[in-house]
Amino acid sequence: MNPARAIAFKLAAVTLFVAMSALIKATADTVPPGQAVFFRSFFAMPVILVWLVWQGDVTAGLRTADPMGHVWRGVVGTTAMGLMFAALGLLPLPEVTAISYATPLLVVVFAAMFLGEQVRLFRLAAVALGLAGVLIVLSPRLGALGGGEVETREALGAVVMLAGASCAALAQVFVRKLVQRERTEAIVFWFSVTASLLSLATLPFGWTWPDGPTAILLVLTGIVGGLAQICLTSAYRHAEAAVVAPFDYASMLLALAVGYLFFDEVPTPVMLSGAGLVIAAGALIIWRERQLGLERGRARQGTTPQG
Repeated sequence: MNPARAIAFKLAAVTLFVAMSALIKATADTVPPGQAVFFRSFFAMPVILVWLVWQGDVTAGLRTADPMGHVWRGVVGTTAMGLMFAALGLLPLPEVTAISYATPLLVVVFAAMFLGEQVRLFRLAAVALGLAGVLIVLSPRLGALGGGEVETREALGAVVMLAGASCAALAQVFVRKLVQRERTEAIVFWFSVTASLLSLATLPFGWTWPDGPTAILLVLTGIVGGLAQICLTSAYRHAEAAVVAPFDYASMLLALAVGYLFFDEVPTPVMLSGAGLVIAAGALIIWRERQLGLERGRARQGTTPQG
């Protein structure tokens, strides 16, 4: 374990994911979400393959014992990615980031529903607090339904992003099942493969032929996204989730800076207050998981070899 290295990898991953979102947003006016998903997934594969070669782990990294598990994870994960990319074209980047924080909260709910994981009162209260924060972020948008063209567009973006966060949470539930039998490297690689293939189904819905600068930005989304996934995987290899998970919330600071500098987006007090509640709820869940982990560790240390 190397916590300092893990945190460095996590911060690199967060920075790269925000950069990828900015690249998607920069092309959203001319590139359909399905086409963006293809570029993000297809051009991540060479990066991941080079990483596996560098580790001397290509065969083991690509071997799978549960191909259908990857397919189902791919369907849900690709849907989540497409919805999130669509939302980036409709909403400010910080707002998309704030709503995306609903994903780990919904994972708690879905894990209880589909995996039978026990959820105690503390986590339920934290989830409720976080979802209240999400509703605060959404409230100005949903209240604008039926307004002018811009208001309706942004309201649609809020609904689309919430659906994307829900699908992303469901995809993480599939990943929790996959990691019981599959290596992380295989999960990362085969998701890129399935997402590339599934995104081709959106071809009839109006793909465009990008000009040179747009094509470069789209290819960069794949390269940057692949590097981000590698950094994320490396972070969790060097430390426990409870150590690195809180650094997810650095993405809000980065999204605020990128949105303001490159897209002239100024966050509203309502959005910031709602995002603060969601971040607080996520931090509480992470803290509680860490406490439970310490308690389980002490219990194991106090157990005799005979059990």
